[in-house]
Amino acid sequence: MFQFPKLTVQYFCLISCVVFIFACNNQPVKEIEVIRVQEDANSQDSPVPVPVADTVYQIDTQKTYIYLTFDDGPQHGTMNCIKICQQEGVKASFFMIGLHQRMKSDGKQIVATIRNNYPQTLLANHSYNHAMGKYKYFYQHPQMALADFLRTQDSLAPAPKIIRLPGNNAWVRDTVIKASRLVRPVSRLLDSAGFNVIGWDMEWNFDHKSARPVQSPEQLAAQVDTLVAHGYTYQPKHLVILTHDRMFHKSQDSLALVQFIQLVKRNPNYVFETVDHYPGLKK
Repeated sequence: MFQFPKLTVQYFCLISCVVFIFACNNQPVKEIEVIRVQEDANSQDSPVPVPVADTVYQIDTQKTYIYLTFDDGPQHGTMNCIKICQQEGVKASFFMIGLHQRMKSDGKQIVATIRNNYPQTLLANHSYNHAMGKYKYFYQHPQMALADFLRTQDSLAPAPKIIRLPGNNAWVRDTVIKASRLVRPVSRLLDSAGFNVIGWDMEWNFDHKSARPVQSPEQLAAQVDTLVAHGYTYQPKHLVILTHDRMFHKSQDSLALVQFIQLVKRNPNYVFETVDHYPGLKK
């Protein structure tokens, strides 16, 4: 688990910058307002949330659904991600680790914030200890792995039975299992226990020494457009983006997340959604 110093941003600044989307229409984007982001969940200076309603859900076949997901929380950076999503009025899903809730002093409060802010933020299961980094051993013992996920389900109490496997991109839905040979046994166990497993279509990579984002917001937005335009997603018109909470601990990296969200929002055919609305899941 990465550890970073607390943010000490005590000022409010407005930065205007002009960026360009590498989409088909190649339209220039409007100026982006930088928000003030703090780690204190009870801060009086938190950005004003943009209301997000969850009405009777029905897929609009004319739209493309973007599932912004954050892994490995609660960590330094998790509250930044929550506040940015609140200000921008977008939905996001947080795949959280049970052990991290215990190790972080405000872990329970962060988990409760995500759970209680549904439908804007969705809490989901990302194992109890992330396999301690020993993925091969973890998946070669599927009953042990299943017990690990069940422990997280008990400790975090996420409402939906949705899991993301640590260190592996796999999918388990109502009638489909897409998994490598290594994780297929535990995927079958999770399926029989009524769980869905959500993978990802693209990742916002990070430097493993600094935990800072690799791609720029413009590069990532262009990648979204390319995958959608060519149908290079697991499910057509549904795109899952993997990111990690710790990437957005620093203020300049929080700004990158704001910029990316605003670039995506410029396309009226893109809709941010939580993964419990991904098509084909067991209810």
